[in-house]
Amino acid sequence: MQVGALEAWQVGGGDRKQGMFSASKLTPEQIEALRQWAAEGASMSDLQRHVKEDFGHSITYMDTRFLILDLGIELIEESKVEPEKLEKPAPIPTGVVTTTMDTLTLPGALVSGKVSFSDGETAVWMLDQTGRPGLDPDTEGYHPSAADIKEFQIQLRDLIQKSGL
Repeated sequence: MQVGALEAWQVGGGDRKQGMFSASKLTPEQIEALRQWAAEGASMSDLQRHVKEDFGHSITYMDTRFLILDLGIELIEESKVEPEKLEKPAPIPTGVVTTTMDTLTLPGALVSGKVSFSDGETAVWMLDQTGRPGLDPDTEGYHPSAADIKEFQIQLRDLIQKSGL
């Protein structure tokens, strides 16, 4: 005789077949203790541990969630402290465009590297497998000057020729 999936799941626990935990198994004092712990900042796991250790009821995390909902207990969530955004230091103008080629090429690129423009802004550049150029500036929305682009193109051409590509 073949057992269905639901029956196998139910039988899997052996004779430990246990239904969901009910709030009716708790005394008013225990319920008040749960409310107090929650008000003091206890997490769902903390409350589950208290129910087991202090009240002698071993319940699942999911049953704890349902118990908290049934009792109308509100958990206090700690406000997540966002790390302060470190402001990127202002680029230092060098007056010179510097282009380098990576020894390990970016995925999907034929060649790649970094460029530092005359105003101090930097970017990652690449040429894909079809020869299309790409430029990803470190500062969103940055556009280099026409003179810097021209110098970058000259340096890029020289780098590619020297590499043998």
